[in-house]
Amino acid sequence: MAALKETPRQKMMGILYLVLLGIAATTVTDHVLDAFRNLTVSLETSTRNVETTVTNTYASFEATKLKTEPERAKPIWERAQSVKKYAAELDQKIIEIKNLLIEKGGGIDEKTGDVKARADIDICPRFMINKGNAAELKKKIEDTKIKILSALDPKDQVGIKVALNVQDPPKRAGVIKQTWEDDNFGDGIPLTAAITALTKIQADLKNTESDVVKIILGEATKAVITLDRFEAVAVAPSSYVLVGQTYEAKVFLTAFDSKTNPEILVGGQRLNIVEGKGLYTAPATSEGEKKWSGVIRVQNTEGQMQEYQLKEQTYTVARPSATVSPDKMLVFYIGVDNPISVSAPGFAKDKIHVSISAGEIKSTATGYNVNVKQRGDVNVVVSGTMEGGKTTQLGVTKFRVKPIPPPHVKFANKGGGRLSVAAMRSQNRIFAMLEDFEFDAKFNINHFTMFINKPRADVMKFESNSNQFTPEMQNAINGLVPGSRVMFDYVFATGPDGMKRSLDPIIFTAE
Repeated sequence: MAALKETPRQKMMGILYLVLLGIAATTVTDHVLDAFRNLTVSLETSTRNVETTVTNTYASFEATKLKTEPERAKPIWERAQSVKKYAAELDQKIIEIKNLLIEKGGGIDEKTGDVKARADIDICPRFMINKGNAAELKKKIEDTKIKILSALDPKDQVGIKVALNVQDPPKRAGVIKQTWEDDNFGDGIPLTAAITALTKIQADLKNTESDVVKIILGEATKAVITLDRFEAVAVAPSSYVLVGQTYEAKVFLTAFDSKTNPEILVGGQRLNIVEGKGLYTAPATSEGEKKWSGVIRVQNTEGQMQEYQLKEQTYTVARPSATVSPDKMLVFYIGVDNPISVSAPGFAKDKIHVSISAGEIKSTATGYNVNVKQRGDVNVVVSGTMEGGKTTQLGVTKFRVKPIPPPHVKFANKGGGRLSVAAMRSQNRIFAMLEDFEFDAKFNINHFTMFINKPRADVMKFESNSNQFTPEMQNAINGLVPGSRVMFDYVFATGPDGMKRSLDPIIFTAE
């Protein structure tokens, strides 16, 4: 049998979850946390839709084949029920873990609908990794997958691919290979992200149950659901859309075939039907929760038109949002390239436009580089181009602009103390060096004064207008004896921001 493929919605959820994890690894902001919460809600909605379909599949088979062909249908039915049992046991295990994590996170915040300690990055690793719960869950998932697939006929097991998967992520260049446990519940994972991961496992589990049960029950008949029983269903690719975008939902009967074209009405308007499915669209012109419902009319086996009421559907329209995350620090520094990453859920990179209120911003292969020239605050503005070419502002993020910190004077790669006479004589210049600074910023020394005090002798003073020793300085250095003291003072250096700095003096004792 051909391998089962993920639906576009399942693929979108998986990709969005990986993107959010990447953003969270850089910086955990309220935008990112809200995105995880929205993804959790969307996954829960998708799971409920699949649950409805699975429930209807069981009910239809029980009402038809199990009654009309009990001898043939009963063994098939028992195998399908075993799949349901295995899936329910794993789902209950995940629910228990989620409840414990929510409890450890202080419960649910009524204002956000999310766990109170949703940004905490210690609870999940401590409970899931350190206590072995993640490894135990992985083992449970693997065992459940084996049990579910074992319910299939051997010929149907060949080449089948299901959504339930706990493979370790592929190794990335320069990054230590992670396990499935660390990737979903390890260090740096916010509590809300862990809950999203568990919700995604539940969604994958329900999709796996649905796929396998359809194959098993399909052994009794080419059509798992016959046309003598109907259930109205609406499935939307997403229940979270941006203002300016279009909400879409497919409205169809679970017991349809390519030759059946029911009449579907939403708000009194007839939908266009293609192979038993109708596409409902509604422009998202304002934010908030939206509701809609409809009816499906189809001819039954007696030739009469029968009407089925579609349950009320809801979706949420939210204002556009974007995340701007600095790659190195929480501020921009004058005179250097400040790399940033910009992402906006629902927009490809070529549809995102980034600008800055003061300074320059340039696109790179991996993100953007920001260059600023004056102290103060600047705003990074992110806009996106939607369908139809309309551009909308997605978000504005404020950054502080600061000068590069002053460097430290170095002689013989030291900032002072005791140094051998031989080591001093081998040097012919001093340096201005930045320590513990993330950027490659070079400082040029414009002037310094050197003082030498030999034992029982007057202090000698020398000046240079670069970082190199003058011939007089070099002669004086070559004449040092143990006990001599050398001080570099009045050191001035200019950095990439163009600012001239006065640096702290350094003192050495020759030995």
